[in-house]
Amino acid sequence: MKLRNIGISAHIDSGKTTLSERILFYTNKIHAIHEVRGKDGVGATMDHMELERERGITIQSAATQVEWKDYTINLIDTPGHIDFTIEVERSLRVLDGAILVLCAVGGVQSQSITVDRQLKRYHVPRVAFVNKCDRMGANPLKVKDQLREKLGLNAVMLQIPIGVGEKLAGIVDLITQKAIYFDGTQGTELRYEEIPADMQGEAGTYRDTLLEALSDFSDDLMELVMNGEEIPEQLIVETIRKGTLAEKLVPVMLGSAYKNKGIQPLLDAVVAYLPDPTEVKNYALDLDKNEAEVELVSDSSKATIALGFKLEDGQYGQLTYVRIYQGTIKKGDELYNTRSRKKFKVGRLLRVHADDTEDISETGPGDIVALFGIDCASGDTFCGGGLNYAMSSMFIPEPVISLAIRPKDKKSADQMSKALNRFTKEDPTFQTFVDPESNQTIIKGMGELHLEVYITRMLREYSCEIDTDQPQVAYRETITRRAEFNYTHKKQTGGAGQYGRVAGFMEPVEGTDYEFVDSTKGGVIPIEYIPSCDKGFREAIKRGSLIGFPIVNIRCTVNDGQYHPVDSSDMAFQAAAIGAFREGYRAAAPCILEPVMKVDIDSPPEFQGAVFASIHQRRGTIVTSSEDDFASHVEAEVPLKEMFGYSTVIRSLTQGKAEFTMEFLKYSKVPAGISEELIKVYEEKRRKESQK
Repeated sequence: MKLRNIGISAHIDSGKTTLSERILFYTNKIHAIHEVRGKDGVGATMDHMELERERGITIQSAATQVEWKDYTINLIDTPGHIDFTIEVERSLRVLDGAILVLCAVGGVQSQSITVDRQLKRYHVPRVAFVNKCDRMGANPLKVKDQLREKLGLNAVMLQIPIGVGEKLAGIVDLITQKAIYFDGTQGTELRYEEIPADMQGEAGTYRDTLLEALSDFSDDLMELVMNGEEIPEQLIVETIRKGTLAEKLVPVMLGSAYKNKGIQPLLDAVVAYLPDPTEVKNYALDLDKNEAEVELVSDSSKATIALGFKLEDGQYGQLTYVRIYQGTIKKGDELYNTRSRKKFKVGRLLRVHADDTEDISETGPGDIVALFGIDCASGDTFCGGGLNYAMSSMFIPEPVISLAIRPKDKKSADQMSKALNRFTKEDPTFQTFVDPESNQTIIKGMGELHLEVYITRMLREYSCEIDTDQPQVAYRETITRRAEFNYTHKKQTGGAGQYGRVAGFMEPVEGTDYEFVDSTKGGVIPIEYIPSCDKGFREAIKRGSLIGFPIVNIRCTVNDGQYHPVDSSDMAFQAAAIGAFREGYRAAAPCILEPVMKVDIDSPPEFQGAVFASIHQRRGTIVTSSEDDFASHVEAEVPLKEMFGYSTVIRSLTQGKAEFTMEFLKYSKVPAGISEELIKVYEEKRRKESQK
């Protein structure tokens, strides 16, 4: 099958979008190259949002389709920022292969590790591309070693550079044993020469290493290597493909996207080593047969199964990106949404190229297209032929930062609700709710940049002016010791009353937010009221008494109780459980937990001291630090509360040269001084509310 579905994934600023732009150019999809931060004011094709062009970063994944040597490639360029990690998650969920882009100077950086984890989660084979080999301090061979050491990948060089840094002239292909030079103003003319004399020894060594690594995947190749015989190119290519598809080998290519070197061989590698849709195992759950697992077949004659993995709510209606796993979709077809249990007609079927679309009449298995104007949610499965299957959904990380927002006037209030509806539908990691106590509208997301981008988009796309308050950290409460409870809920004032007694104990538990245990004997609480006790406890843990945040890591065991044959009810036992919980909670020495982030900082070595100091000032703990000639890498654990505004601080400390990423790691106990302050603020807030 001459189709490839690939994504481009990497750490921030590794050159993903620049690489995408070159791929579009060499496959004749565009006729002029535009840079990410170009002076021509156009900006890269795949960064089509105005905000992306201003900031020089990718915010939304962008899809397109290109043709390369009789092969069709569906290409998705993904963001590098951890704040937009959902874009990477949902793209990898539907892709068959990936290009893992690495900087020849920075090597394997913090976000490269996150991306690799995502690739492993969805079993996506990858080709590594070491970019920026034209930069001072570039060392692609060291990057290959880091792929092995830091990511545990069986990385092998398929090429070595002819010169590095400013002297990068071309590459040596270890398979064909030729030197490749990229001539012409934009590297369009490939010139093949013999390997330079002074590099033949080095090339021979790396080729031997490559063949040795490949011997694990082919007995025929191993035999030829051991006998010192000539090895056919085709056998080498087939063996690399076999190892790559099994996720046991990562071919390493190199070049410089900015200097137009190494892109065409990379495209050759994509079609040679990455899988086509028929070579990837995909499964669905049969909802009519107790969610039995069914393997899907990339066959156009079978009933249709497609996954809606991304939504874009534009001014003319909703665009739903779908990956077809089985069967075909034609204009006018009737499909069934297995989540909403509704049928819908395919009105318009679109091929997407960044922000442009073209109408198509039909498409087959393995393809990535868009449906226009259908009502669905991200992660919905669409079936034809009477099937009722569901594809497993993607992993959605929990938001870690929240912000209170309020509109400045009535017009902005109407627009704000439209904007929030659209953004929460498009992005599962962007959430919004109204706090029932403060009546504030709260937005939650993956980081400051994530929320900042959405606030800017509200102003630009919806003319919605809003004020924001200091982000609120998602604290939690928990208990530190076992405590008994024995509570009777009684309301008997003539007529039907309410009666229920719940007794037992609560205790701290690791590894789960909440656990309920029924240890009652002899029907002291009738069996039909046991779920009511559980419901009452679940209601009680939603809001702790210290600072009003949810309670976690708690086990509630009911071992005794009492009921009344007339006055006991579901509501009575729910109320009794809530009262019992509050009674026990006070005695269980409750404490406050705060989210702690894993923070990775890369900076030039001369700023390492300033970076260390900035972490210590924020109650952070340095876990590891390493340094080489070009970069200092620090991994730390820092409370989220202390990370607000850190991007501005770290930039000013390092002349704008450092970058950091953070992701949620764990919840930890808040120090006593801060805990007292938080409780004081919460009590003051409640006092003011009670006076209103």
